[in-house]
Amino acid sequence: MERNISDVVIKTYIGDITELAVDVIVNAANSDLWMGSGVAGAIKSKGGEEIEREAMSLGPIRPGEAVMTTAGKLSAHYVIHCAGMPPGGRATYWKVASSVQNALNIASDNNLRTIAFPAIGAGVGGLSEQESAKAIATGIIHYTKEPRSVKEITLVGLNKYTCDCFDQAFDDVQE
Repeated sequence: MERNISDVVIKTYIGDITELAVDVIVNAANSDLWMGSGVAGAIKSKGGEEIEREAMSLGPIRPGEAVMTTAGKLSAHYVIHCAGMPPGGRATYWKVASSVQNALNIASDNNLRTIAFPAIGAGVGGLSEQESAKAIATGIIHYTKEPRSVKEITLVGLNKYTCDCFDQAFDDVQE
């Protein structure tokens, strides 16, 4: 999928978010910002423990908020940590949507143009891929009403099903 909303290109990518050479990748974080399993674990494993140390020095934050760190050894320049849930708790639709909006604002405040999001709140967070995708689409559509520096958003799934959920979410949310 590739679509334009306002002057923002939104596309999907099947694969590993840690491999993308974009300005910033998003970590599906907990509000204490320690990086355990899933996307967070992959980012820490490939990018280095300094990402987690820097993130934790900025927290804790509230679910729905986001903070930015350097990206260690990753191809991306930065990591934005979106807190969709408290540690050991469950993500909610509105916390994920809010964290996406906050991530896009942080990226714009730093004049970044390209960002990649995983399925925040899915998996360990307890949301289905469909719920996560709709929450992310909601946050992105809100941003595109008054877009700033971010011009390309990549939605990353480990499989075709997750990417299909992203595609369907934009159709559902825009109706």
